[in-house]
Amino acid sequence: MKINEALKRYSLVPTRYEKLGSVSIATTNDGKYVFKDKKIDTKVLDYLKSRNFDYMPRFINDIKDDDYQITEYLTGFDIPKERQILDMIDLVALLHSKTTHYKEVDLNDYETIYEDIDNNLEYLYGYYTDVITVIESKVFMSPSEYLLARNINIIYDSIDSCKQRLESWHSLVKDKRKRRDVVLHNNLKLDHFIRNEGSFLISWDKAKIGSPVFDLYKLYRNHSLDFDFDEILKEYNRNYPLTEDEQELFFTLISMPALIEFNDTQYNMCKKISKEIDVIYKTSTLTTKKV
Repeated sequence: MKINEALKRYSLVPTRYEKLGSVSIATTNDGKYVFKDKKIDTKVLDYLKSRNFDYMPRFINDIKDDDYQITEYLTGFDIPKERQILDMIDLVALLHSKTTHYKEVDLNDYETIYEDIDNNLEYLYGYYTDVITVIESKVFMSPSEYLLARNINIIYDSIDSCKQRLESWHSLVKDKRKRRDVVLHNNLKLDHFIRNEGSFLISWDKAKIGSPVFDLYKLYRNHSLDFDFDEILKEYNRNYPLTEDEQELFFTLISMPALIEFNDTQYNMCKKISKEIDVIYKTSTLTTKKV
């Protein structure tokens, strides 16, 4: 359905449109609204409502029947990003606290997670071994190839560290029969947080049920070099402490190096490799601290 037709269904007459990423911002006869051409899991939203978690934009349309979302347009205060991220993690902790429930699991549930991570690590090791073999066979390396070759042992060490943490996590959960699940926003980044008179999380179309670890993991992958995650984790744990096995799984996931594909310009490839090496160093420092 076209945006203007969708808006008019709710007596909103658009006068101006602005594209912002995957959403459109419409100025109407009744103020500004955000239009997103994507369906949302209403079961998750109903559960949030039942738990009195309403820190999100108000939906204008009937999201149970529509394949799109229309929400009120929110603006935030101009406050330092370091303060915003702490306000955001407080809200995430509240989200997890309000939606906590315990799920009965069997050994296969944990084994599936273990095998998925282990298989990914094996693939990463094989991938980087193949790449470095090709690079070292060349008479002249490109700048990005040389940069990777110089730092390949750092990547191998991070894979080994991740394997050790995976085994540690596995030993903690092998006899557990319950798992703590929450509603996951599942798309955490600072762009999806607004702070004004209140705090709000936006962009809920990827929300689902799962371990709180996965929200923290996605936030880390999006902002690992932007903030002091030691402080962020301390703030989160102050409001909603991770269990020992949850923390070990979180550290396992963030210790896994990214797969770097050589599919860009030399300048961009050097940036990608340098960034990943910086992330590995920062992650190593974080995971050796007692949070």
